[in-house]
Amino acid sequence: MKFWIQRQLTVIVVVALLGSLSLVGCTSPQADSSTTATEAPTITAQANNQDMSELPKLEGKATVVMTVNGSPITIEVDGDRAPVTAGNFVDLVERGFYDGLTFHRVVKEPNPFVAQGGDPEGTGMGGFVDPDTNQPRYIPLEIAPEGSDEPVYGKPIGGTPALKHDRGAIAMARSQAPNSASSQFYFTLADHSFLDGNYAVFGRVTDGMEAVDGIAQGDSIESAKVTAGLENLKK
Repeated sequence: MKFWIQRQLTVIVVVALLGSLSLVGCTSPQADSSTTATEAPTITAQANNQDMSELPKLEGKATVVMTVNGSPITIEVDGDRAPVTAGNFVDLVERGFYDGLTFHRVVKEPNPFVAQGGDPEGTGMGGFVDPDTNQPRYIPLEIAPEGSDEPVYGKPIGGTPALKHDRGAIAMARSQAPNSASSQFYFTLADHSFLDGNYAVFGRVTDGMEAVDGIAQGDSIESAKVTAGLENLKK
């Protein structure tokens, strides 16, 4: 009986954490303020079949150093397994988009979960608007299955992904709509395999994980800079 209760509590916690990650991600291209927790945002055919040739891509690896609370966090960005997601992130870093933005959601209780940032509005509902076109940029869900050379786009995968939600992974937040990611990202504060195949991991922290552990809600990204691999970014 005790085991059954513990199991049920674990399930409840997992569902709550997954919901918090989804619902504070970016809104979909057609979502509005009336979208509720039980409504999946609508994505039009144009958004589902967006021309990925117009999106930045990272052909290879890059290194980004993000400074939070005076401490550097070194991130290896993996364009080999997630070229569109990685390209989007590196492009935004290079633009200086993340400088000064806050971590609007940090979940450490009852167990370490994620530190999420990258929203220019600081509310969990914002994303990147391209100043050249004055249009929001959305990227498709991009997950490469383990052992495959090609990512799957636009839908979760049922198998094991090549990039997993291990402690120190960096991935894109989104709404319930698969193709709604824009600029919001999160660091995983522990291993969370239940997220694998549903959210796009695009890199990992290689140094400075203690700084990630120290992030509190409201902390700012002082700076983010591409220190290696910028030549691999293709626009």
